Amino acid sequence: MKIAVLFPKIFDYPFTYKSEISESLNSGDFVRAPFGSKEITGVVWPDKQKTDKKFKIKKISKKINVKNLNYSMIEFIKWFSKYNLVPLGMSLKMCLLNKDVVEKNFDKEFNKFKIKYKDNKFFLNDEQKKSLSFIRNIGANYNVTVLEGVTGSGKTLVYFQRIKDLIIKGHQALILLPEIALTDQFSRRFKEFFGSEPAIWHSGTTKKNKSIIWKGITEGKIKIVIGARSSLFLPFKNLGIIIVDEEHDPSYKQDEGVSYNARDMAITRASLENIPINLVTSIPSIETYNNIVTKKYHITKLKNRYKKASLPKIEIINLHSEILNKNSWIANKTINKVNQYLDRGEQVLFFLNRRGFAPFIICKNCGYKFQCPNCAINLNFHKKLNQALCHYCGHKSSLLRNCENNKKCELLFCGPGVERIFAELKKIYPNKKIEIFSSDTLKKNKSVNVLLKKAESKKIDILVGTQLLSKGFHFPKLNCIVVVDSDFSSHGYDLRSAEKNIQLYHQLTGRAGREGNLSTIFFQTYTPNDEILLNISKNDPHAFLQKELLLRKEKKLPPFYRLISLIISGKNEQLIMKFATNLKGKLPKINNVNILGPVLAPITKLRKKYRCRILIRYPKDLFIQKYLSHSLNRIKNVSGIKLEVDVDPINFS
Repeated sequence: MKIAVLFPKIFDYPFTYKSEISESLNSGDFVRAPFGSKEITGVVWPDKQKTDKKFKIKKISKKINVKNLNYSMIEFIKWFSKYNLVPLGMSLKMCLLNKDVVEKNFDKEFNKFKIKYKDNKFFLNDEQKKSLSFIRNIGANYNVTVLEGVTGSGKTLVYFQRIKDLIIKGHQALILLPEIALTDQFSRRFKEFFGSEPAIWHSGTTKKNKSIIWKGITEGKIKIVIGARSSLFLPFKNLGIIIVDEEHDPSYKQDEGVSYNARDMAITRASLENIPINLVTSIPSIETYNNIVTKKYHITKLKNRYKKASLPKIEIINLHSEILNKNSWIANKTINKVNQYLDRGEQVLFFLNRRGFAPFIICKNCGYKFQCPNCAINLNFHKKLNQALCHYCGHKSSLLRNCENNKKCELLFCGPGVERIFAELKKIYPNKKIEIFSSDTLKKNKSVNVLLKKAESKKIDILVGTQLLSKGFHFPKLNCIVVVDSDFSSHGYDLRSAEKNIQLYHQLTGRAGREGNLSTIFFQTYTPNDEILLNISKNDPHAFLQKELLLRKEKKLPPFYRLISLIISGKNEQLIMKFATNLKGKLPKINNVNILGPVLAPITKLRKKYRCRILIRYPKDLFIQKYLSHSLNRIKNVSGIKLEVDVDPINFS
């Protein structure tokens, strides 16, 4: 009997085998079979590969005794592959653990994940009850419901309660979070509500824990997984609901390796599983907002903060009216305002979305600029390392350098990073406890948890942080936030820069005053009439979303049109441009489809490779992938040139 077997490799089709084993084989069953010189794991596939080639058919070695992939999971793998233009085998690989399955039994280890509901000490207010009732009434079949609520309104409790409903009925749940490595606080809330350890799945989860979770969810013994993007591919036995928390967060888009948007893929998976999906947000993404406007998605809102806590006041500090001392980035007016909060024993956050000490280094004498030899960008000075660092490839450079006259370079450090603000605050407040929160200082999970606990227990007076701090943290005593640089000089190549800024600063505002105390967020700026800043200060994000939708429609941009980006990279700039030009000529010519480029990418060189882009813009009702995949399959590989496909790109750098 001939059987089609798909392997977790870079092929876009299954291979044909014979089965002479005693067990019957069905679609989704895992098997071991010879492939090349090795024996590897594959899955019995419903579609056979059509070919005129004659070849020797090998035999399947054995059926593996693990739960098979169900029909909806197979359909999801197929759809994911077609939509994102990813080989079928690579899509399957994402569902497995190191290209394999887990056969070992972990019954004892599953116990710590067993849900044990305690006496419920979490009480919903009337607004939360109303939202929960709305979500329940829509039902347990496929639907997309947006749970929109101001920061601190208690959205998590609403969806925890909805998950509890479905777990009691025997279902499983997946909660997607954008920054899984920083969810110690979330894990504690989970444990208090569900009475068990959360099963957490992300790149930092140990191999053993991943094995336990993979096996537990396939057998239905682990009921809830909290995960990063990759958890979406776990083969659940009986998935009943998907939650996408902070659905607007750009972190859901994966750019490295296989490119995909986890939020959008989660919606498709929910559709194929015929289960509900809740998108949770304080400000919807443009795509989600458009689907709400067109009544494609349901929506329920929490308009008030929990326990009626008020949102922070917003105050703009015009730096044109202030005199800043030399090498100072904080105005005297700002310091006077901050002192009022520190004198009351409250916490203050200084926010600057720039890592390191200074983003640009130049010699005053010879004009030499410190740039990355591998990437077309400036090096960033990190005082803690006493080195200039590339934030793309990790290249490190010493600052010891001589000018042409053999004298030492006299260096100018241009602009501030969080380390520079930290140093300035140390001079102003020598007796205060000050800590930096950024991806550089929080490399290890333990240090994250230690710093979070110190901040929660008021053992830190002043926090200096990047956008990591805007992501759902709860600091009870934080009632004052200073945005050091609110000049939104967006990169011209990022069509979403305004949207990202509105969402980021709205989230950031939500970190303050969560326990009901009066709070303020101060924006230092040289452009007090900037439209984005005025939008944030009015605290009316929907006005921005409505205006942005009109602009996107006029410019034929998402969500009204779709984009696919083709990125061509290689060590020779002329060769990649020549390859890209030839590639463009072979792409399908279709009415209303615009093929733009090729042009050199805004960051022309990354990791020693030159880069250029072709952008395809097409109507959203056209599934262009079926035409495009045919054209791309005919492109011959050229040594030293890499072609990447990014469907629905977010990053255009």
